[in-house]
Amino acid sequence: MNPVAGALRRVDRFQQHVPAVAFAFGVVKKFGDDRAGSLAALIAYYGFISLFPLLLLLFTVLGMTVGGNPSFTASVEHSALAQFPVVGTDLQKNITTLHDNSALGLVVGIVGLLWGSQGAVQAGQYAMSEVWNIPGVDRPSFWTRLARTYTMMGAVGAFLVLSAAATGVSSFASGLPIIALVGTTVLTLILNVLLYVVAFRLLTPRQVPTRHLVPGAVAGGITWTALLYGGTLLIDHTLRHASQVYGFFGTVLGLVAWLYLGAEMTLYVAELNVVKARHLWPRSLVPPPLTEADRRVLEYLSAQGVRRPGQHVQVSFDQPTPDGSASGDQRPTSPDTRADPVRGPWTGITR
Repeated sequence: MNPVAGALRRVDRFQQHVPAVAFAFGVVKKFGDDRAGSLAALIAYYGFISLFPLLLLLFTVLGMTVGGNPSFTASVEHSALAQFPVVGTDLQKNITTLHDNSALGLVVGIVGLLWGSQGAVQAGQYAMSEVWNIPGVDRPSFWTRLARTYTMMGAVGAFLVLSAAATGVSSFASGLPIIALVGTTVLTLILNVLLYVVAFRLLTPRQVPTRHLVPGAVAGGITWTALLYGGTLLIDHTLRHASQVYGFFGTVLGLVAWLYLGAEMTLYVAELNVVKARHLWPRSLVPPPLTEADRRVLEYLSAQGVRRPGQHVQVSFDQPTPDGSASGDQRPTSPDTRADPVRGPWTGITR
């Protein structure tokens, strides 16, 4: 064994025997197994297309329903744009000009919502089905996905209203800036965790119990809150250098970068849910041999290809030899009726 391979084997043994490290590596490897980087790019693309129609619809509806209360309208708009550090100001300059013709804005906003935001939320549903390796035959129908899309839009709108209310509550402590900052941060954190719980529940197929979605939702809420407070510096740094080269398009690049960062982080915490629920660790850094978690992941990936009722997938593995290589002897294949920790017994796969 050459020195590089020997060093990798030692690192592999270390990470497999340290639970926290093994779990973290399991999440990262599962992210790669699912090609989740491409899924994050898909969500960011549709999110970029959806953003302006969604903001147009939100601001227009606010203007028509509570236009007599400009302070509340401004609070909700601020809550919406605060989700986009630095570039939120530029978005507001372009979106608020549509208030001049609220009827036309409402029509255009609804059409844009039906076209753009449907793609964004359905891309999120597709990503969650991929992350949980749900077989095609068990995935939600088009009409179910459509209903969840508009429910998700309603949840986001409610979240923005609640965020505005939380900011208003914290303003009572304006004379004590430290208390106001802590109060706003705590309320924002709670709302972000709740939004992640609701979002994961709406985006994830019903086969996955809600209790398996909570750990990632908590991690996502905490991480997103940290990004909102630290993202201003990050995006401002990126935007400053991009604007020097690309001018106006620097704002577009900063917005796309922020959307992709949010999508990627969300998929990482979704993978955390899967790894924890199915105990998909420790994973091998340099197989062979494969760990039991490696085999389970490959079985799930194989079962994911089932498209029709009655279709079965057969999975077998070479037995490892003492030196870590694989022999040609395969495990006998037989129906696998082990209870899955999330979806119940497998009925479409044999080993």
